[in-house]
Amino acid sequence: MFKNLTLAASAAAVFGLATGASAATVIKLGHGTNENFHMHRAIERFEQLVEEGSNGELDVQIFPSSQMGPDREMIEGVQTGVLEMAVPPSSFFAGWDPAFAVIELPYMYASKDIALDVLYGDAGTEMLSRLDNQGLTGLGWLELGMRHVSNNVRPIMAPEDLDGVKLRTMKVPAHVATFTTLGANPTPMNFGEVYSALQQGVIDGQENPIAIIDSARFYEVQKHVSLTGHVFAVYAPVISKSFFESLSAEHQQLIKDSMQVAAAYQQEIVNSEESAQLEKIRNEGVNVVDLTAEQRLVFSAKTESIRAEYRDQVGAEAYDAWVAAVAAASN
Repeated sequence: MFKNLTLAASAAAVFGLATGASAATVIKLGHGTNENFHMHRAIERFEQLVEEGSNGELDVQIFPSSQMGPDREMIEGVQTGVLEMAVPPSSFFAGWDPAFAVIELPYMYASKDIALDVLYGDAGTEMLSRLDNQGLTGLGWLELGMRHVSNNVRPIMAPEDLDGVKLRTMKVPAHVATFTTLGANPTPMNFGEVYSALQQGVIDGQENPIAIIDSARFYEVQKHVSLTGHVFAVYAPVISKSFFESLSAEHQQLIKDSMQVAAAYQQEIVNSEESAQLEKIRNEGVNVVDLTAEQRLVFSAKTESIRAEYRDQVGAEAYDAWVAAVAAASN
């Protein structure tokens, strides 16, 4: 995992770039999660590294919890220069380039480690380079996490258990198609509306990684969590291409290196906290069901048609290259 990405080497590169003090250049950075989520804490590490590594010449200002608007608006803000940086889910970029949809297709990866190897390998680098055409510079990948289903109707152990369940999804066509195929009633909704919708019974359930179920306190308004692992989702931190190119080469490298360190730091957090988060959810009275590999294969087979359908939408060349990278990482 994270080939050629180590904290020590990257941190040494970051702190070796300190230069003389000058008037600070502000980098406003928006994202959609709250301050407790591991991605926000990784971004705080990025902020620290950039500011210390530049001797204060760069001033990173973080705006969490969608203060700068929903994810698509933040992307557009970076494209137009209203915002210097944003960290949205990678799936939102499929609105500009369909190739990005391949990253979050259902049951694309047998494990998180395989997904990370693909993202931090040649296939992931090539995908990031496509952002150049959107007026953006991609800085790497940050984990959103393996997505699981929670709901108030019944434990989800087989596709038929989703029949009729009104399930909040992201506004991602592949996610909506996946749960339609599985028999649920997918209901796209902005993240900030989910807790109250669950509380009021507007929806039966939602699907998110364990860290979000914990940080958003969904366990307070859900009876069942099933570890379906149906999608591995990531954030793609981006910076305005024109703004990035206006910076010195030293500051450009500092920003890139700092994001690599932040990504490695995030993995340390995730690996140290997820078991405790699951235990906390259980202790809150939620029924947590850990599906077997065989049970997940049933879900995977049921969603094979979605993956096949998206080969045409993504583009055969991009799709086949990604699937080949997954196969190589799986060996």
